[in-house]
Amino acid sequence: MVETLPIEIIHLFEEHGLLVKVEKGSNIYREGEKATDILLIKEGSVRISKETEDAKEITFRICGKHSIIGEFPLFSATSSIRSTTAKANSHTELLALNKDSLEMLLMQKPALMIEYLKWLQNENLKNQSLLRDLILHGKKGALYSTLIRLANTYGEQKDDKIFINHYLTNTDIANLCSTSREMINRMLNELKKQGIISMDKGFITITNIRYLKQAICCENCPSTICRID
Repeated sequence: MVETLPIEIIHLFEEHGLLVKVEKGSNIYREGEKATDILLIKEGSVRISKETEDAKEITFRICGKHSIIGEFPLFSATSSIRSTTAKANSHTELLALNKDSLEMLLMQKPALMIEYLKWLQNENLKNQSLLRDLILHGKKGALYSTLIRLANTYGEQKDDKIFINHYLTNTDIANLCSTSREMINRMLNELKKQGIISMDKGFITITNIRYLKQAICCENCPSTICRID
C-alpha cells in the first residue's frame, strides 16, 4: 500500500500523541461536536461519513493505518466543529494530538511544517478528485471511480487481477457512491456478468480495471490522489 503521510508526521504523533483505543462499531467522534484533537490511526479501520437531512448516510473515506482523521484548520482563533462522524470498522487504536500541541510542534520545526502543508495539499487534491467524479460521471461513474480508488488503496495485484483486501457490503459501496443499495446491486451484478469483477463474501476482485478506467475517461491520477482513505 502506498504511504501518503510523510514519515516525519507519523513520528510526531508516535512521540507526542495520546493513545486512544476504540472498539468496533463505536464512534470516535460525531458530527456537531467541538473539535479539539487531530488523530492518527495507529491500527484498525475507520469510516468517515455524514448523515443527510433525510437520514441517508454518505461515506467520504474508509481510512486505515497511518491516515489522519478529524483534521481542522490550524493557527485559527475560531473554534472548529466536527463536520463528519468517524466510526471504527474494527478494533482501532489512534494517537491524538490536541490543536495547541500540534501548532507548537510545527512552529518549532519549520521543515516539519512544510511536510504537513504538502500532505494537506495532497488531501485537498484527493477531495477535489472525488467530488469531480461523483458529480460529473453519474451513478455508474461514481461506482467505477470508487472501485478504482479502492483498488489503489487496498488492492493487491494477483496476476492480471486486483484483489481489494477490505471487506465491503453492498450498502458500504452504496454509501461511498451516494446512491441506493438497490442501484448498486444492479450495477455490480452487471459488472459480474460482464466478467469485469468477481465477488466473494464481501471481497471484490477486479479482473478488468482498464474497462472501468476507459468508461469514465480516467485521467490516471497518481495513486496518492486517487484513493479512498
